[in-house]
Amino acid sequence: MHGSITENRELIRRLLEGAEGIPAEVAVGVCVPFPYLAQARELLYTSDITWGAQDVSCHPKGAYTGEVSAQMLCDFDSTWVLVGHSERRTLHGETSVQVAEKAQKALKNGLTPVVCVGESYKEHEDGATLDVIRAQLTPILGLGAEQVSKMVIAYEPIWAIGTGLTATPEQAQAVHAYIRSLVEEIGVSSLYILYGGSVKPDNAASLFAMPDINGALVGGASLDAKDFLAIATAQV
Repeated sequence: MHGSITENRELIRRLLEGAEGIPAEVAVGVCVPFPYLAQARELLYTSDITWGAQDVSCHPKGAYTGEVSAQMLCDFDSTWVLVGHSERRTLHGETSVQVAEKAQKALKNGLTPVVCVGESYKEHEDGATLDVIRAQLTPILGLGAEQVSKMVIAYEPIWAIGTGLTATPEQAQAVHAYIRSLVEEIGVSSLYILYGGSVKPDNAASLFAMPDINGALVGGASLDAKDFLAIATAQV
């Protein structure tokens, strides 16, 4: 929950100025708060940077005050939508079943859901990481290979978000490999799996060098154009 009309304009201007340095094979998108979707569309429409939202309702329309539907996001030519971000799960009590419903609704409307999963510090310390990931992904995997193949999954260990702590590349790779094994079990052979958790310019390349880490879900560093661009252009 950051930004303003003025701040966004300057941030996006700087992103666009540095976009020429982003390799052609790297897809870059920004997920903005709902009120700024129109501004993102206006400023990014002719660029290669895509945009999307940070959440979506699992309902198409109706008496759901405060909710924003997938069709509303499509009205602004959105490409992406985050579902199941740890803050939504923690602060709003979203369940993994609800996350799957949101992902399904996004797909039905032509959006690409970025499904977020991750464990708490206690779960990490208790050695329960893989059990937590499996439980969070079970309703998603239940949607079937055809739908899952159109998603992006983001592993964001809660203990590494905004704390300065970061999973080592090897720790992140182990979880990413496990996630990939789960989607392969249902017949999905190719899927983008992103890492999110205090990704910075100085650790991005080492994370991207891991075989099952396909990119980053960038948090705090996305508020600084220089840092965000450095992550987008990090060389493996």
